[in-house]
Amino acid sequence: MDLQEYDEIIRHLVRIATYQDTINERLTASIERLTASIERIDYSIERLTASIERIDRSIERIDRTLAHVEITQARIETLLARMLRTDTNGRNA
Repeated sequence: MDLQEYDEIIRHLVRIATYQDTINERLTASIERLTASIERIDYSIERLTASIERIDRSIERIDRTLAHVEITQARIETLLARMLRTDTNGRNA
């Protein structure tokens, strides 16, 4: 191999190294953007998790309230039934 062939190989290697540097810079920028996106997603997940926990607590309160309403409704129905029986019995007597 003569000097010119070595020189051409070296120039080619320099171009390859330069292109590799460009690729590395692009990859680094992409990784930084992805990292920022992941951080935003993590923050969103934390907020959603907190919201879900608040909703779960609200549902539990609603369930307890509904149970109390059902009990109250049953008591009212029982009292009405007794009142109607008494009224009917009172009229028949």
